[in-house]
Amino acid sequence: MNEIINATNLPKTTVFSYINDIILSPEIKILVRQNQIRKTITRNNARKGKCWTGRKITFPQEWSDGLLFLTVHFIFDGTISYRSCVYQNRSETLISEVEDSMNEIFGLTPYRYFFQDTGVHRIAFYNVELASYFKDKALWLMANINNLSISKKRIFLQAFFDDEGCAHWRKNKRIVRGFQKNLKILDLVKRLLEDFNIKTTIDKKYKEIIIGRKENLIKFQKEINFSPGIFINPDRKNSIWKQKLEKRYILSEMINSYQ
Repeated sequence: MNEIINATNLPKTTVFSYINDIILSPEIKILVRQNQIRKTITRNNARKGKCWTGRKITFPQEWSDGLLFLTVHFIFDGTISYRSCVYQNRSETLISEVEDSMNEIFGLTPYRYFFQDTGVHRIAFYNVELASYFKDKALWLMANINNLSISKKRIFLQAFFDDEGCAHWRKNKRIVRGFQKNLKILDLVKRLLEDFNIKTTIDKKYKEIIIGRKENLIKFQKEINFSPGIFINPDRKNSIWKQKLEKRYILSEMINSYQ
């Protein structure tokens, strides 16, 4: 039809009225379909990694505390895919902080989801440019966090333990634990904690980093700690508390229990 329009210089509606009853052969139908596929691929390749018109975002180049905070949370309790950045957590406090930071830095609001059966909140930002930006930032950060300032390392570690950590106290066992399947990340966290003179061990079997002994727990509390408003999940089958308590409160009680 496009060829007829170009040749006759007639409106599309006029041409269509003359040809809409024409039955195409199977061979022509295949050619038309292949042509549509080629046009779609060409159009998608042309916009790969870009937003549609009207959705321009300004991306900061410097590592502000807020940008670092967002990147670390997307790394640990989030997902950065080709077209989206997603963060999920049971903590409404962390969900709100990530949402507020995204709005402040990028002017974006998320799609929100809540899973009643698990109590998990999820926020998602669908934007290919944003996803590409955070993917690059995450790769750079994991390779260069050792070279950043001590305050940036503190933000990184607190975000890690907020997402992946807990204060474990059972009888005389008092430890802070951080879980991560990637042992290279646990090695990185261990090296960063050494910058604060906090000694740790890594349990490769259970994929966790462990902070024990009173002096190390005190240093962790002073230098890193859990963020305010981060609570344990009292509904877990293996929960020993059976009530909603802040992680930082449990850590404080653990330290105070030492004779």
